[in-house]
This record gives sequence, structure tokens and C-alpha cells, in this order.
Amino acid sequence: MATGRTHRPATRSRGIPEATVARLPLYLRALTALSERSVPTVSSEELATAAGVNSAKLRKDFSYLGSYGTRGVGYDVEYLVYQISRELGLTQDWPVVIVGIGNLGAALANYGGFASRGFRVAALIDADPAMAGKPVAGIPVQHTDELEKIITDNGVSIGVIATPAGAAQQVCDRLVAAGITSILNFAPTVLSVPDGVDVRKVDLSIELQILAFHEQRKAGEEVGAPEEVAGAVPPPPVAPHRAPSGAPGADSGRQGPDGDVPAVMPA
Repeated sequence: MATGRTHRPATRSRGIPEATVARLPLYLRALTALSERSVPTVSSEELATAAGVNSAKLRKDFSYLGSYGTRGVGYDVEYLVYQISRELGLTQDWPVVIVGIGNLGAALANYGGFASRGFRVAALIDADPAMAGKPVAGIPVQHTDELEKIITDNGVSIGVIATPAGAAQQVCDRLVAAGITSILNFAPTVLSVPDGVDVRKVDLSIELQILAFHEQRKAGEEVGAPEEVAGAVPPPPVAPHRAPSGAPGADSGRQGPDGDVPAVMPA
């Protein structure tokens, strides 16, 4: 099996849009589930429903792969699994290094889904000297002093950053300097990288905040506007304060404790 450092995915050279690339893993997950149930073929409508997209978009995405299906039959499940896996580069070995072996880093190291998709955790790295040598998921943790050597010795293709935010940029810079051009960032910060380096960011707190926003909106819709609650009546309008004739601000009709109140309050 080829290693990731000797091959780059062909998606860019073939002109596949980034939005399509982002949906390919969704199709692959749905197709893998069908394959495990020994389903031989699937229609575009069935696969689109399983992947959570519309069928027209799915057919357009698959046209970039050169796969058009058979009228009245649908798509061959096994062939599509192979085709998408090949396009995503999952038919080869991708050595991965995880930097930052706290709770999140340890959880990532123990995640079995990496290996089943061609991502081999080659090394675990942490800055804490007390962590050095301790096994996590059967892999001994190594100190960050050895980062560059570890990347070279293991032919690492992808770096995963699970450090605190304050350490993430320095780790990123060292990964890039060591030849890593693909980084998955779990640290709650934006990384600065040179051209040619791809960064994917995963921020769980942001996703939770977005869910909180939607929950708040749903709660507001259930309660209704304040005027609609328990027959509440909106308060009457308050008449503007008028300054005595001839007094400063009398022409404006509105005055605050520090003088005239502007027509539009500054933000």
C-alpha cells in the first residue's frame, strides 16, 4: 500500500468543487452502511436521502467522478465505495500525528474510526515531560522536542492539533516547517499558514453555540411575542420631553442629561 507522503489527491487537478469534496464522505458513509447490509445497487433518491442531500445535487456530484449510474437500476454500491475511496485518497496509508494528548487528544487517539478509513495514528506528542513514555491507545507518548524527527521517521502526512489555544500556532509552525501540508485543528483559535497548507478546523464550542442559538429561537417561537403572552398590553408611548421656550435644546425637542440627544444614538 502506498503511503500518503508519496501521493497527492487528484481532486484539484480534476476540477472537483470543494463543496462536492465536502459531501463525498457523506456519500461514502451511507454507501458503506449499504455495503455492510449486502445491498448491491441503490437509486440516487435513496442514497441522497441516506446522505442528507437532494438527488439532483448527488447526481451532479457523481458526474464529476464519471459515475452516472444505470437507468432503472441505479448505482453499483461496491463500485461507488471504491470510486469515492480512491478519489478521497483512502485506498492508501495516511500516517497521522496527534499533538496535545490531554482529554481530547487521548480521545482522538482511541477513536477506532481512523484506522478503518486509512488514517494510521503513527505518533502521539505532548509537551508535558510527565507524559513521555506513557501509553495511550497502545502508543507511547513522545515529547514535543522530538516532533520534527518523529514526522520524518514516520513519514507523517497529516498533523492533528489538540493543544490549548496558546500553543497551537507554534505547533502549527513546527508542523509546517517539518513538511506537513494538511492540518486538522481542534484548538479554539485561528491558525495562520502559508499558501499550499490546508487547515480544517473543528471547534465543538462553536457548534454548541450555534445549537444554543437555534434552541433559543425555537423557545421564543413557542412562547410568542411579549404582547401575545397572557393578553399583555404594550405600554403607551411616552411623550418626548420638551425644553422650556428659549432654553438650550428647545428647538430639538429632546434633551438628555448631557445636552441634546442625537437623532440616532451611536452604537
